[in-house]
Amino acid sequence: MAAGAALRMRAGRRALRPDWRRGDAAGPGGGGGGGGGAGRRARDAALPQQPRAGAGHLWLFRDAGTDDRLLVNKMELFEPTRNVDGNYILADITLPVFTLKERCLQVVRSLVNPVDYRRLDIVQSLYEELEDHPNIRKDIIRLSLERSEMLRNGAPE
Repeated sequence: MAAGAALRMRAGRRALRPDWRRGDAAGPGGGGGGGGGAGRRARDAALPQQPRAGAGHLWLFRDAGTDDRLLVNKMELFEPTRNVDGNYILADITLPVFTLKERCLQVVRSLVNPVDYRRLDIVQSLYEELEDHPNIRKDIIRLSLERSEMLRNGAPE
């Protein structure tokens, strides 16, 4: 899998189905060729036994229907590593605890057609937040900046 690629998963009541997509070349670890073409689907929901990505290749997990972020092992970023026995560690993919505001925005997005957001009787700032859908490219840039800041401040990875 190419660096910066993202594994998008269906969560909740839907079946878990990964969808390999190439991430932003400016994302963590840079671009890189090979693997993970847009729209290519994996055959099952298990992580590969031998991922093509080695140490240093970070993974993001998303809900395939809404693009909302998912957590893996309680973190936004996942780096496949081996345990002391030489086996890859398991990736426990979960929903994060969203704030009440985030969850309300998700529900409104799921119930209201985007062209009708401005017809809702809400404050202007909420229109803008509703229209600002989750976006993996924005998150890759944000996470890259956060990681760079951590490294600049000497914090461990």
